[in-house]
Amino acid sequence: MSSTTTDPVPHGTPPAGAPRHPWAAVLAVAAATFAVVTTEMLPVGLLTSLGTGLGVSPGTAGLAVTLPGLVAAAGALLLPVAVRRAGRRTVLCALLLLLAAADLLCALAGDFTVLLAARAVVGVCIGGVWAVAAGLAVRLVPGASVGRATSVIFSGIAVASVLGVPAGTFLGELAGWRWAFAALAVLALAVAGALALALPPLPAERPAGPGAFTRLLRTPRFSRGLLAVALLVTGHFAAYTYVRPVLERVPGTGAGQISALLLGYGLAGVAGTFTLGALAARDPRRALLTVSAGIGTAVALLVPSGGSATASTALLLAWGLLYGGVSVSAQNWLSASAPGARDAASGLFASVFNAAIALGAFTGGRIADGAGLPYVLGTGAALALLALAAVASAGGAAGAATDVR
Repeated sequence: MSSTTTDPVPHGTPPAGAPRHPWAAVLAVAAATFAVVTTEMLPVGLLTSLGTGLGVSPGTAGLAVTLPGLVAAAGALLLPVAVRRAGRRTVLCALLLLLAAADLLCALAGDFTVLLAARAVVGVCIGGVWAVAAGLAVRLVPGASVGRATSVIFSGIAVASVLGVPAGTFLGELAGWRWAFAALAVLALAVAGALALALPPLPAERPAGPGAFTRLLRTPRFSRGLLAVALLVTGHFAAYTYVRPVLERVPGTGAGQISALLLGYGLAGVAGTFTLGALAARDPRRALLTVSAGIGTAVALLVPSGGSATASTALLLAWGLLYGGVSVSAQNWLSASAPGARDAASGLFASVFNAAIALGAFTGGRIADGAGLPYVLGTGAALALLALAAVASAGGAAGAATDVR
């Protein structure tokens, strides 16, 4: 292994094979991340109606979030190896078409078992899209714009919270949860078309083999960042998957108010993606310290503030702002740790991230059905603060980037 100290592409020079309209390509990839995250998180907004419609408890309905996360965790590792010779445009388009089919099956599901089968297919799409998209900015725009393009691609997460989940929740309340999934099928088809038009072929670059994952995990800076991601995302989703039942207990919050609060959360997340993304481009360690400490504090304070709509709203917005910076901060940390193994780094990142989503949703569900919602929030806060300790344990070692080819 050797230290990489220079960028092989000058900052103002487009990378080889870049599209003629790079920002249109970046926006198309962002639309793909928006589509998969909206599909992944939609059951959060429909948890009550989904459970009622299929005759299961809220905790069991949470498996609609848990299962895709588990499948995505495996898919993010296996799919880059399986399609390592295929062009990235082809892979992304195929995954969005498969997502459309899975969403349609969710809409038509006659029982919870069929819905879970469709959600497993969703998991394949989630893991595959993130494994390809997370590190794609460097192949689309000049070096000076990579940080901003990465923030745009990851903004699909926050925009899904702003538009996707609230719109799906509203449509579910208006016409039924099945129509929300049907609308996502149409969205996925449209995004597949946009990707086909906007992206160049993007042939595979340094294909990821199983050995690349092992070498990355032996890199101290990379493994510490990955541990922080695991803890932080598990804690976030342990709490966030059950945020609707939490908000329903706040005095004066009906269905309309909860949709507005989730919209506010998402808007704050968009702001956080770009605000903290700018910090992450300069100092990803500091950005991760900020989001870990802030999320841990905000989620913990939601327990005693449950009687106040004002305090709960302020904390929810702060939570959204801080969580908006998680993905872009982590991606900057991990990419800088392994510039010679971008596909493998993105695959591991997507795998751990989605496994953490699944673990968080599952843990939150068991606690919600057992000890109760305040303990869900307490668990989420504790895990976020453990992520803070993991980042702090990395010391000041931004370290030299390591080439693990």
